[in-house]
Amino acid sequence: MKGKFITLEGCEGVGKSHQIRLLEEYLKKNQIKYYLTREPGGTPVSEQIRSVILDGKNVSMTDECEALLYAAARAQLLKEEIKPRLEAGELVLCDRYIDSSFAYQGYARGLGVEFIEKINSFAIQNFMPDYTLFLNLTPEQAFKRKGGVDKNDRLELSGMEFHQKVYDGYIELSRRYKERFIVIDASGEKQQTHAKIIGALKEKGII
Repeated sequence: MKGKFITLEGCEGVGKSHQIRLLEEYLKKNQIKYYLTREPGGTPVSEQIRSVILDGKNVSMTDECEALLYAAARAQLLKEEIKPRLEAGELVLCDRYIDSSFAYQGYARGLGVEFIEKINSFAIQNFMPDYTLFLNLTPEQAFKRKGGVDKNDRLELSGMEFHQKVYDGYIELSRRYKERFIVIDASGEKQQTHAKIIGALKEKGII
């Protein structure tokens, strides 16, 4: 793997989308070539799977089905976009990746990290992120900042207890994979968080 693979993680409403936009602006301004994608999604097939996962009408979806759908979307994205670009030496940025499955399905849904590792063993092959930027903000703070829950998003409708488990899962992951996880305090102003992200990427020699 010649390129660098950076993922961004966090609970709902932490401001990932805004931080990604700021990061893109920085990379373009400094003429740093990159490829940005997202999970679930990033390819026509994976985007269709995303629609099924997030559809608020799919309340009967089992936890196992949810986890397998994420793995399927991931396998398609990796083979079609991420793997070729990394092998070509590109910088790849991904909005969520396998750590979301660990946090949401492994911890919050109670399926366990081992189950997620097992069903993703084919999906991700050996393509783990070089670094994972975790925007650290509690669900209570995040939803307050966001202005409430998106009533069309099945995951956001899962309740505060669920989202607290997601957050606790991320904290545990940051300890388990401390060499890979870069914890970014996202409680301040957006530009402050952006500066921390840029500083962290510079420190690791990514940019």
